[in-house]
Amino acid sequence: MRVTWTAEEPARDGAGGSDGGGGERVWRLTFLLDPEDATTGACTDGQRMELRTNSCHVRLPPAGPAAPYTGRGEPYVHPDLLAVAAWTMAAPWTRRRVTFDRAISPELAEAISDGWGIEAGPVGERPRTGSRLAISYSGGADSVAVAAILPDAPLVHFRRISHPRVPNRWTHYRSDVLARLAARTGRELTVVRSDLEFLLASPRPGYPEHHAVAAGALLLADELDLGGIAMGYELGSRWLGGDRYLCRYTPDNPMWAPEGRWGRVFAAAGLPVVLPVGGVSEAVTMRVALESELRDLVRWCLRGSGDGPCGTCGKCLYKELIQAAVERRPLATTVTAKSAVARKWQESPPYGGQEMIEYGCARVPGIESTPFARAAELLGATEESTRWLDHCYPPAIEEIPEPWRERVAAYMEGVGLMTPDESARVENWGIG
Repeated sequence: MRVTWTAEEPARDGAGGSDGGGGERVWRLTFLLDPEDATTGACTDGQRMELRTNSCHVRLPPAGPAAPYTGRGEPYVHPDLLAVAAWTMAAPWTRRRVTFDRAISPELAEAISDGWGIEAGPVGERPRTGSRLAISYSGGADSVAVAAILPDAPLVHFRRISHPRVPNRWTHYRSDVLARLAARTGRELTVVRSDLEFLLASPRPGYPEHHAVAAGALLLADELDLGGIAMGYELGSRWLGGDRYLCRYTPDNPMWAPEGRWGRVFAAAGLPVVLPVGGVSEAVTMRVALESELRDLVRWCLRGSGDGPCGTCGKCLYKELIQAAVERRPLATTVTAKSAVARKWQESPPYGGQEMIEYGCARVPGIESTPFARAAELLGATEESTRWLDHCYPPAIEEIPEPWRERVAAYMEGVGLMTPDESARVENWGIG
């Protein structure tokens, strides 16, 4: 794999096309496959994907006074940051080696080699560092909870835009709505726009790797003096396997463990991934988000036509179960057990996000008259059996890099730490 970044001329005001963006700084990524590379592959969580095109753009906002430039007038971005941003898009297709257009640090080359068995180079750059923590802000409950815990951290929001060569057949995906809601937070905010999701032909437009959402933060890290990027992945994603590894304790999670392949790569670039809510469940992040000043801006669905969620997709149904459980009220949905989006909960477990299905089924009044009735019967969860999901798993705090650990630890002590018996529920998840 051969990777090239090109800094294009900023669009003049009014020349940003249908998506706007006059004055943006545009980075264009192009990668060329070596003979042994492939156009089909899988991301780290095992999702099979097919490559559609080999170039994309990442559009940064107009340069501020702190923006560094090279002697050639090109925006300066440390080569390790450019390399990691490219690797979040090129990794699934690379089989033997990756050649970047700028020398990278030995530490980054080693992290790629250890994580993927891929030879990376050329090598010859010193590693970088930074001091600030930014939040990769999506506007969902988990992301809003991170923002509530870290009120002084700037937000970096990724927005999907159209690709110049790939038609957009997913026009119902309203990324513009999220960008508007992010702007209403009143927080220090940087919106990065990119067509990188259209690199994929299958299964749909999306991130080649989950970490590609941080491409903009990577390219802005020098300008913003970033030394960490906080993401809203919670207990289920970090420690309980998420949707891919059903009902399995995952301390070695390759996506989110600090010593996993992606944790090491980001750390080598001086931008370690920080998971402030990595020790708490979605019930806790939902509660934190709904009690925060950003409550009215929480949005986890991108299918609705206005500022609210569609209310009929699978994600809306899942999140409604959690919110109803937190608020101790009946489920408010028009979805029935016969709906396609509810079909998986009519089958036998295990389920993706099963810990939260158990939590909701144990707390929502009248669950026997909802699409989760069959799951509730099969799981037999009670409030007592799911009480551990109201507390924080202590090892998650230990994973927070030291500059931000004390702040997160203080917040989580207010939430309440898991007892040894409750921690054992995490560590024995899926056994028996």
